[in-house]
Amino acid sequence: MHAAWYQYIRSGSDTPPQVTRKLLQRVLAYARPYTRQIFGMLLVILISTVLSLLTPLIFRYMIDQVIPAENVTRLVWLAVALLLIPALNGAVSVVQRWLNASIGEGVIYDLRIALFNKLQRMSLRFFTHTKIGELMSRLNTDVIGAQNAISNTIVNIITNLIQAAAILVVMASLEWRLTLVSVVILPLFFIIARQLGKRLRDITRQQMEVNASMNAHMNETLNIGGALLVKLFGRAREESLRFQERAASVRDMGIRRATIGSSFFITIGLVSAVGTALVYGLGGWFVIDGAFTIGTIVAFGSYLGNLYSALGGLANAPVEFTTSVVSFERVFEVIDLPVDIEEKTQPHTLTEVQGELVFDKVTFHYSVDEQNLLSEVKRYGSLDNVRTVLSGEKEPDDRHEKDKEPGTAFGETTARSQARELTLQDISFSAAPGQLVALVGPSGAGKTTLTYLIPRLYDPNEGSICLDGHDLKDLSLDSLSQAIGMVTQETYLFHDTIRTNLLYARPDAARDELEAAARAANIHNFIIDLPDGYDTVVGERGYRLSGGEKQRIALARVILKDPRILVLDEATSHLDSESEALIQEALKHVMAGRTSIVIAHRLSTILAADLILVIDRGQILESGTHEDLLAQGGTYAHLYETQFKGENSNNR
Repeated sequence: MHAAWYQYIRSGSDTPPQVTRKLLQRVLAYARPYTRQIFGMLLVILISTVLSLLTPLIFRYMIDQVIPAENVTRLVWLAVALLLIPALNGAVSVVQRWLNASIGEGVIYDLRIALFNKLQRMSLRFFTHTKIGELMSRLNTDVIGAQNAISNTIVNIITNLIQAAAILVVMASLEWRLTLVSVVILPLFFIIARQLGKRLRDITRQQMEVNASMNAHMNETLNIGGALLVKLFGRAREESLRFQERAASVRDMGIRRATIGSSFFITIGLVSAVGTALVYGLGGWFVIDGAFTIGTIVAFGSYLGNLYSALGGLANAPVEFTTSVVSFERVFEVIDLPVDIEEKTQPHTLTEVQGELVFDKVTFHYSVDEQNLLSEVKRYGSLDNVRTVLSGEKEPDDRHEKDKEPGTAFGETTARSQARELTLQDISFSAAPGQLVALVGPSGAGKTTLTYLIPRLYDPNEGSICLDGHDLKDLSLDSLSQAIGMVTQETYLFHDTIRTNLLYARPDAARDELEAAARAANIHNFIIDLPDGYDTVVGERGYRLSGGEKQRIALARVILKDPRILVLDEATSHLDSESEALIQEALKHVMAGRTSIVIAHRLSTILAADLILVIDRGQILESGTHEDLLAQGGTYAHLYETQFKGENSNNR
């Protein structure tokens, strides 16, 4: 019973959610592959129910006939039967549990695979507007809740129905008057359960909220970034006091919940005791009056507890079932989301990629379609719905905020604001195989967004992008991904070994190829000097490495991939001059015969470019070589004078 109310609490609603016929049919579709196991479990439930009905009848027979007749032989056989029935029932329960687990874990597997595969197809836009905690909740909390609907909730409802019906039939066959007395107290049972259940639900909800607040504080201050910030600002004492307050709230709410929960179950127990008292009192009077035997009273007493337990489960069945099925609804919401970046039914697969890249009047803006996003779900106890960790204010909803270009750095001053409606507008240029195209311009101009369009992380709103004469939308996503290697502004490494992070680009790469790529990125000597070499674990997001070391590993990873198109977003921004010079020399060989699109704020990269695109406010203002653009005396010449000329002097 408590589990049912707990599910009710987690639903985040004061009224149970509605279950539609369409939703129910879709839920049952996930149970269809396990039809054989389900029927097997129903058979096992019937066997278990029959076995549970035998024990009270044996007691009745022993008390009324065997003991008065002093039949020792029969008494021994009945005692052996009382021992064998629980043993047999235990064996049946093991089989039932195995079948139940097979169904439940199978459903979890099917749902998780379907969810994860769907999320792999979602565009970058979806992930930039969805909380990671919400995705984890769908893959864990909601999947397990959906599994409960099939393997637990439905099974429990069927079990309770069979047990209640069977017990009532046996009780009525023994004595219909006592059976009527046993059932007459059920309205009182439901009234008290509803009233006390509401109070317990409110207290538990509050407890989950304060517990989430405490967990959020721990999550924010005990991760490596938070711990570093606390130490740098000397706020350890204040954070300890803040945590003490929240832990005290959790303690106090736990005490309140335990007290009210105890009252809840004591009251329910008292109501059940009323029925038991009536049965034994009225039954005793019937025995004295000679209407039936003592054995019948004993059998009734045994059946009564099982009956109330089964009817109690049925009383909570609507709440338990609807709150379990609503988890299916949340899972289906993800599965039914439209995919932004669609692949054609029969896409063209790139085989021999030359690397000719053409942008033709490309216009793009970051837009959000609410239908393509997950709905907000109030999850009590979830870190995603906690109030702000330090101030305690409500967390703002940033879903409707104006989108910003990924990778925009706000620290740089520009001649004019980059705020605008269109991120990219009327972008046209072409890059031949082997050419190096450099993108320059102020932060927020749209350079990173332009590079995101090349591997189809986003699709342009207008215009087209072609690779070797094929529109990117006509190509298979796998072959397009294989043709492009990208080093992003924010380097991401998995919490694994350096070897595993490098092999992510090409899992079948040989050791020599791996080391050659590391040498090309000027990181091999650093790696072999580590105690564990290539088997060194880099830590979460590569936190154990410096920014330059992470970036060189990312470069080695893309070199190992050996793509025909290279996209480098500030690929050498964290490197010292010596390392950058070595990498630039290596990249000359790597870029040979490849199309290379480089976002660079360093003159060394720009001077080597075959084509420089000067981007401002999402438009190409100027294009040409370094000498051509200087001769024009426009925006690029101004950037050179203010940003690069001093660097050029220092390099002489």
